[in-house]
Amino acid sequence: MSSLRLLSSVARNARISSSPAVLKRGYAEATDKIKLSLVLPHQSIFTSQDVVQVNLSAVTGDMGVLANHIPTVESLRPGTLEVIESEGTSKKWFVSGGFATVHPNNSLTINAVEAAPLEDFSAEAVRANLAEAQKVANGNGSEEDKLEASIEVGVYEALQYALSSK
Repeated sequence: MSSLRLLSSVARNARISSSPAVLKRGYAEATDKIKLSLVLPHQSIFTSQDVVQVNLSAVTGDMGVLANHIPTVESLRPGTLEVIESEGTSKKWFVSGGFATVHPNNSLTINAVEAAPLEDFSAEAVRANLAEAQKVANGNGSEEDKLEASIEVGVYEALQYALSSK
């Protein structure tokens, strides 16, 4: 039997023997919670904390994660991460990038390179740093300097957008 036919046969048999209850997804109820872990290389901001919703900036687009969300792995782009807690309060961070993994057991793990509360940023400082990065990116420096500056421009533009839509 060829390996492709063998894999097809195994996949078909796995579908047949799967329990329908495992495959069934439902909508989140108001009382349902998702366990959030937000981890940076140097710090854990949330460790399996019950929250109502997490809104994040994925490479594929902005998305909200509630309880009973379909399992997925998303690459994060620079942008806002909003956590809506059980009391209805909202906390916002700026995340420079990373990965979000929605697990089938109502848990969400976010591994971010850097994250800081949105209120820690100064709009004036972001504007000044953006202008400097644009100057370097469009200047006569080395290709490496221009490439690094263009990455900075993208992050500062995302941060500027996040601050303007607080």
